[in-house]
Amino acid sequence: MLFGWFLRSLYCQLPAIHLIQFFYKSLSFLGFSFRILQMASSTLICDTEPWKDLKNHVQEIKKTHLRDLMSDTDRCQSMMVEFDGILLDYSRQNATLKTMDKLYQLAEAAQLNNKINRMYNGEKINSTENRSVLHVALRAPRDAAINSDGKNVVPEVWKVLDKIKEFSETIRSGSWVGATGKVLKDVVAVGIGGSFLGPLFVHTALQTDLEAIECARGRQLRFLANVDPIDVAKSITGLNPETTLVVVVSKTFTTAETMLNARTLREWISTALGPSAVAKHMVAVSTNLTLVEKFGIDPNNAFAFWDWVGGRYSVCSAVGVLPLSLQYGFSVVEKFLKGAWSIDQHFISAPYEKNIPVLLGLLSIWNVSFLGHPARAILPYSQALEKFAPHIQQVSMESNGKGVSIDGVPLPFEAGEIDFGEPGTNGQHSFYQLIHQGRVIPCDFIGVVKSQQPVYLKGEVVSNHDELMSNFFAQPDALAVGKTPEQLQKENVAPHLIPHKTFSGNRPSLSLLLPSLNAYNIGQLLAIYEHRIAVEGFIWGINSFDQWGVELGKSLATQVRKQLHASRMKREPIEGFNFSTTTLLTRYLEASSDIPSDPSTLLPRI
Repeated sequence: MLFGWFLRSLYCQLPAIHLIQFFYKSLSFLGFSFRILQMASSTLICDTEPWKDLKNHVQEIKKTHLRDLMSDTDRCQSMMVEFDGILLDYSRQNATLKTMDKLYQLAEAAQLNNKINRMYNGEKINSTENRSVLHVALRAPRDAAINSDGKNVVPEVWKVLDKIKEFSETIRSGSWVGATGKVLKDVVAVGIGGSFLGPLFVHTALQTDLEAIECARGRQLRFLANVDPIDVAKSITGLNPETTLVVVVSKTFTTAETMLNARTLREWISTALGPSAVAKHMVAVSTNLTLVEKFGIDPNNAFAFWDWVGGRYSVCSAVGVLPLSLQYGFSVVEKFLKGAWSIDQHFISAPYEKNIPVLLGLLSIWNVSFLGHPARAILPYSQALEKFAPHIQQVSMESNGKGVSIDGVPLPFEAGEIDFGEPGTNGQHSFYQLIHQGRVIPCDFIGVVKSQQPVYLKGEVVSNHDELMSNFFAQPDALAVGKTPEQLQKENVAPHLIPHKTFSGNRPSLSLLLPSLNAYNIGQLLAIYEHRIAVEGFIWGINSFDQWGVELGKSLATQVRKQLHASRMKREPIEGFNFSTTTLLTRYLEASSDIPSDPSTLLPRI
């Protein structure tokens, strides 16, 4: 802890060579390894001239106001980028063209292009786990070549995709039936984290797409993630085990929450149809075929993915493709994959100033590390995207919520950002008060030109979608321009109300306008944000592809689980916990008596 504090205090304050000499002389007598010294001497991005230049540039930007910046037509035009039907407008950022040039120089100093190429080339950039990062390979066309460990992985990907296509068509056509001969028309996907949030986002976005609706007619797809038995009850209420297929998603088949939920649904099926029915009603997405078979699932009905796929980047693998294909058909899901691949190609080939994910990533760096805005609001003006912000919340905060560099050096600057969001116009009646007159929170406004469900009522001034989009266009301007006391005085607002009705403005946002919201566009949107997050990590110099921060809580929960079992079943006293936890555990054990006495208590009662 002291070592980390020392680094945070001194880094970027002294020349690097002085720091190296200081730590060598100060720590060598303690027997620190050469590796530790190597880490301490690694160059952080804040040591570079472009970073220091941007730090100095902040004061210049603080003298400007978006009210004035937005009046510069040439600047605004230069801050609009279009690719494959998507328009990005970032003119409402607290940035000038000079700012952008400095950010491009920062990207060069961080060797951004090299890091992107290393990722696409299958190098093991996830160094703490010694893994490649190749979610781009999951949506690559058959003839692409993307290597990991010297082997083209694309044929392996398509082998699984072809298996999913064949299996989903067998289920959807009724060729595969359940234990009682009935067609399996309902699917419950069991997974958590990346095995849940990404597929749920895509499913929710497709539910109201006309093509997807037709393909999903007569079918249901539900997700079970939370270990809370309430979630189990909600996921199976109204379903018939005879017509239900359960997809268990766990790479190792050991994830505690997922496997308990899987065992619960296995009990649900077995109680209704007999133990032998499990083989007809449960399949797996996993690489651990031994545990899959031991669980009672036929290994032939297990769909693989690879260690170069991080959980939060796995929606384009069998994790998402299998349940989504069962619901909508493989042809719809393939369009989603093609949309993501479109952005993958754009990301690796477009120059910085035309590269949508790069621009978004650089602007996030600017807002977080230089302007001091720790949060970002994701505001899709489409109810179909209601699960987009929760998914990106995980992708972003699990990826970039790091306090050390990829070499293990404590960061002397803040990395990562707090992501949250809600669809417009719901959010306007929820938290927009804060972003208009409270804290400065950069906003992403996401709009769609053509609604999935257009409605135009006779006699109304505009269509329902036009009403929605009126807010999409107005809110960024309201944030940027605000309203001055002088304007309020001219409107004869009572003097005592003027401070309350004043809007300072100068609050940054950007706008993404999609042509529509079909499977292809949904894939594009997903890939834009995945790559944006990678750009941030590449420039901050952190590892965006591991997630050690989730492990500590899991290990402590294991200790608690053992204590609960010992206290309930053996009446053993609570030992090994601090006073606070011991008190809480005692109260919980004394006040609860919900020990299952037979399997029927596992079934929903709602």
